[in-house]
Amino acid sequence: MTTEAVSFPRRHARTRRFTLGAPRAFTVAPDGSRVAFLRSASGTDGANSLWILDVPSGEERLAADPGVLLGGAEEHLSPQERARRERSRESGAGIVGYATDATVELASFALSGRLFSAELRAGTTRELPVPGPVIDPRPAPDGRHVAYVTEGALRVVGAEGDGDRALAEPESEQVTYGLAEFIAAEEMGRSRGFWWSPRSDRLLVARVDDTPVPRWWIADPAHPEREPHHVAYPAAGTENADVRLFVHDLDGGRTEVSWDRARYPYLAHVHWSEAGAPLLLVQARDQRSQLFLAVDPESGATRMVHADEDPTWLELFGGVPCWSPSGQLVRIADEGGARVLAVGERPLTGAQLHIRAVLDVTADDVLVSASAGEEADSSETGEVHVYRVNELGVERVSQEPGVHTAVRAGGVTVLVSATLDTPGARVQVLRDGKHLTTVTSYAEDPGLSPRVTLTEGGARRIPCAVLMPRDYHGDTPLPVLLDPYGGPHGQRVVAAHNAHLTSQWFADQGFAVIVADGRGTPGRSPAWEKAVKDDLAAVVLQDQVDALQALAADFPLDLTRVAIRGWSFGGYLAALAALRRPDVFHAAVVGAPVTDLRLYDTHYQERYLGHPGERPEVYRRNSLIDDTGLVDAAGPHRPMMIIHGLADDNVVVAHSLRLSSALLAAGRPHEVLPLSGVTHMTPQEQVAENLLLLQLEFLKRSLGLA
Repeated sequence: MTTEAVSFPRRHARTRRFTLGAPRAFTVAPDGSRVAFLRSASGTDGANSLWILDVPSGEERLAADPGVLLGGAEEHLSPQERARRERSRESGAGIVGYATDATVELASFALSGRLFSAELRAGTTRELPVPGPVIDPRPAPDGRHVAYVTEGALRVVGAEGDGDRALAEPESEQVTYGLAEFIAAEEMGRSRGFWWSPRSDRLLVARVDDTPVPRWWIADPAHPEREPHHVAYPAAGTENADVRLFVHDLDGGRTEVSWDRARYPYLAHVHWSEAGAPLLLVQARDQRSQLFLAVDPESGATRMVHADEDPTWLELFGGVPCWSPSGQLVRIADEGGARVLAVGERPLTGAQLHIRAVLDVTADDVLVSASAGEEADSSETGEVHVYRVNELGVERVSQEPGVHTAVRAGGVTVLVSATLDTPGARVQVLRDGKHLTTVTSYAEDPGLSPRVTLTEGGARRIPCAVLMPRDYHGDTPLPVLLDPYGGPHGQRVVAAHNAHLTSQWFADQGFAVIVADGRGTPGRSPAWEKAVKDDLAAVVLQDQVDALQALAADFPLDLTRVAIRGWSFGGYLAALAALRRPDVFHAAVVGAPVTDLRLYDTHYQERYLGHPGERPEVYRRNSLIDDTGLVDAAGPHRPMMIIHGLADDNVVVAHSLRLSSALLAAGRPHEVLPLSGVTHMTPQEQVAENLLLLQLEFLKRSLGLA
């Protein structure tokens, strides 16, 4: 008896893009003796467990198993927790996040809305009896208390389960304490709303009042008996949530932190360590000026440590701002045309590196992730490396060509490395640069190796990935599929195996697949990213066209049969291509597109286009549609498949419905595929599998392929 092999689309969906079973979320103890991390039991198991690696012996042991802790019961998530996971694009189950005390002796986590703590040395786990549903529990640095959020209140409980009490309770249904507001989590990279003091005696707590924010209603048309639920959605040009910050003592006292919130309403980052006073990064609404502020916890007063201004916009970065152990401000800045690491007022790097994030800061050096500078050789296209930086110079920690990141403490570095040749990522544990052990991965092998060429296209040297069918050995021109994201914060051309799996599957169906990271995408230079200011549409679309035409000189591309597919910004780009350049593109798969740019959020959209009330013509020029219909659509009609999740609360389905209405009014044939119960992510196995198959069928039909 034979069993039919499971298709790649099904395996890709079942394994969540081959990420299940891979270790992640590493925390290194300050003495370097152990590493905590999350991992599920297999490449098809979505439930993460908490694990401990004993560094001296290399032994891995299970610290907390969600199946055991829940007694086999089904996991239940509150609406607030579902929303939090949507913001972080978390599709896993079980223990999806945890926090530890300063010594990495005690960990806390929420599971099915209940609070658990794990003693990592002893290997014991227990539930703390507190009101729920619990969100984002975090132990104090000394391990004596755990703070958590429930029903919009910030509460604290003793590590033994004693003395549970509220430190801050919401004054109305629109107020929460200890949670990040929508745009902080979605756009600023700040998923937290409270921070312990290094002495464990007080907390900084964000108070968010959503009262000013417009309410949008998300309904499920497939279930008309269910009430719609509302979300506070700050669309471009509308009011944001009112965010304030308080210092809360464990005895119940509180002091408000004061800064010019009218001028700098965005609380972008918060840092509190033993090296200095609490540190805030606050931004103006236009994101062209920002302040680094030190807080006096006693009075709530702030003093300016540094100020930045930029005529275009100021980017936010992971790991900064923070203090060095000597009390100097560590930040990433755009200076002299380069993105540099600065400690104090002195840049420590120059144009040779494009700094991406700060990973760790010690008295000896700063650990960063960085790409090569804009003038680097094309042989480093798509690579991201880990570097040690100090006043003596720069030393590269990661060696293999690929995409690397790291976590470090106590002289131990956990180096996570993805390369083009090897599936998944390899996780090495290093001490003083020497290999100690490797963390086991249970992720499945995709059974598919991309035939990818990383190159550059056109006069602007646009980073590109070109994928050919694995069984193609001729020179007959192939129909072309562009597969970009193409916009801010979305680098697709990377020197990593699994990043190209879906593109390779499409290539194996008979396409030459091109992924191009044009202007606006990250990882190259500040000028490259900021070239899309006021012009998200024409600039990004032109770079796709230029990359395609340049690559046709070196690869067998049939330019009479060119399609494009994309999701989110990539969906917007795909629709732009079909509507505005039908001379180049002959079909488009348009996934979850932003079509009327006034319907996307404030922090993202206003960064690139300004305030729509002040610059309506800029929004109209960059949108696919406006109140009168299609914007700047010309030439022959091209087949378009529009796909959208009806439960999407990030790019709401109104975008696709309005595009469909405008296409209908203009007499343009198109297809619409509504996904009931699906958000901006598509974790459902059957949905994710069939989406690939239906796209393939549409593309072949539209391009006249057998």
